Amino acid sequence: MHLQRFLLRYHPPAIILEYVKSGKVHSKTIDLLDLDSKTNIEAIADEISAKEILVSGSRRSQVLQLLQKLKDRVCRTEDHHFYLFKVTKAHILPLTNVAFNKSGSRFITGSYDRTCKIWDTASGEDLHTLEGHKNVVYAIAFNNPFGDKIATGSFDKTCKLWDAETGKCFHTFRGHTAEIVCLTFNPQSTLVATGSMDRTAKLWDVETGMEVASLTGHTAEIICISFSSDGTRMLTGSFDHTVSIWDVKTFKRMFTLIGHRGEISSAQFSYDGSLVVTGSMDKTCKVWEMDGGKCIATLRDHQDEVLDVAFNCTGHLIVSVSADSTARVYDSRTFECVAVLSGHEGEITRASFNQHGTRIITASGDKTARIWDAFTGKCLQVLEGHTDEIFSCSFNYDGNIVITGSKDNSVRLWR
Repeated sequence: MHLQRFLLRYHPPAIILEYVKSGKVHSKTIDLLDLDSKTNIEAIADEISAKEILVSGSRRSQVLQLLQKLKDRVCRTEDHHFYLFKVTKAHILPLTNVAFNKSGSRFITGSYDRTCKIWDTASGEDLHTLEGHKNVVYAIAFNNPFGDKIATGSFDKTCKLWDAETGKCFHTFRGHTAEIVCLTFNPQSTLVATGSMDRTAKLWDVETGMEVASLTGHTAEIICISFSSDGTRMLTGSFDHTVSIWDVKTFKRMFTLIGHRGEISSAQFSYDGSLVVTGSMDKTCKVWEMDGGKCIATLRDHQDEVLDVAFNCTGHLIVSVSADSTARVYDSRTFECVAVLSGHEGEITRASFNQHGTRIITASGDKTARIWDAFTGKCLQVLEGHTDEIFSCSFNYDGNIVITGSKDNSVRLWR
């Protein structure tokens, strides 16, 4: 067994060891989620050299250089000011969702017109129209980070899998008995998971198009679904006030997160899979540890329904947004509210961090999106121009392009 090379992952920070064993190439990831400006990288280099048999003492200086590179990237300040560069009137009938591929070079839009469109971000050109659904296309996703496939979920009770380059339909997944309202790919892009108003979630094989599992147990519609970053666990959030955690290998429910007194609006794993955050119409967020499913914190600061929650890339920060027109940032280790994002004049429906975890974008019913400093809560920029509620917003992977989707039936791209 010998080390072949080092690789770096910037978001969240990690050193990846690529090594050869028995003639086959393997990799091992050393996560550095706590790396920040105060980190003693000399001590970490010593620890890695002592623990990892692949990293001999002679490699310590190389490890130190890599740690310095990661630290410099983590501590880099960003002063990016976004300018509007494209407005796309995407569909005749209302939009339902928008999504980027990883780089932001392409984006997709779903619509009540029963189609999904693939767009070139730089030119604003409509590359393909994905036709075939018989009702509203509501849930859409790229298989990021690969970006070569697209899944669309429809009120016609089916999900379709498409080639992102050609627009060809690979498979139509049939089996749900009511509208599909959420979907996602697993990180390996071997499975598509769908959640439906029929109170079930289903897993589908990307290669064969076959149903792999049907997950039952919720007593109301499933409205959010996501995988842990390693793809071994999946969560489903429901209007029955609960979130279920599933073992993806056995398709068995591991445990149910019970405690909210209203419908679940949003739920997400932390990057390392040790925590789940949930938001609810009961005006609270809850944080749950995944070693048993125990609730370890209830965040009660919002004065109205919590409509979205998200972790940053390291899992150390949580953002929650509410119909009370504020967003709040919490430290997931202390559960302290570290920033209140005030300024919107209508309910905030969506929020997400950039990949660096330093910026937050929020979308609001006041027709604006805002960019915030994740640590201070300072509003850095107001993105204006939409003439109706904004329901979707996100950064691309590099954090230098922003997309906003609105009920005014337009998509705006900012860079």
